[in-house]
Amino acid sequence: MTRGLRLIRDGVTAFALLVLLALIAAKINDRATIKRAGAFHAADGDSLTLGGERFRLEGIDAPELNQSCERAGKAWACGRVAREVLQEMVLASETLCQGDRRDRYDRLLVVCRSGTGGDINASMVRRGMAVSYGGYGKEEAEARGAKAGLWGGTFDRPRDVRDHARHESGYGDALRILRRIVGWE
Repeated sequence: MTRGLRLIRDGVTAFALLVLLALIAAKINDRATIKRAGAFHAADGDSLTLGGERFRLEGIDAPELNQSCERAGKAWACGRVAREVLQEMVLASETLCQGDRRDRYDRLLVVCRSGTGGDINASMVRRGMAVSYGGYGKEEAEARGAKAGLWGGTFDRPRDVRDHARHESGYGDALRILRRIVGWE
């Protein structure tokens, strides 16, 4: 076989291998979207249950259930209020939640929509009942400007409340170091 034919053969082989690798990568990244509809129950301001399945609203972080915030010099149960607001939203209309990946607690990460098509995750942030957590920055800016919900006073970010609780339990420093190592911080 001549040198020119070998070069063409090697080029075609390399191209075929690249196409095969691209197809494999596409298949690995191709996650099936899971959809659930029904009467959800709000476990807290950013978590839902339906039957035995647990869901986490993606891109938002609501106050911890037992968290208190301050408004006009008075404490208010912002964690419980956030849960109540979410519960009203998921009961007020036919709710559809969908996602394609799970968090470290095996909850399906979802974006939920009301029967009218409104993004419930965005509504929680826009109403000041949750902060942006990797998404919904525009809605958070709107809530801040309107001094809605949490933004009408002072509050600790939910993540900081969780970190403090972990630190109090003796695991905080180790978890913080681990999060930095794996790039979660």
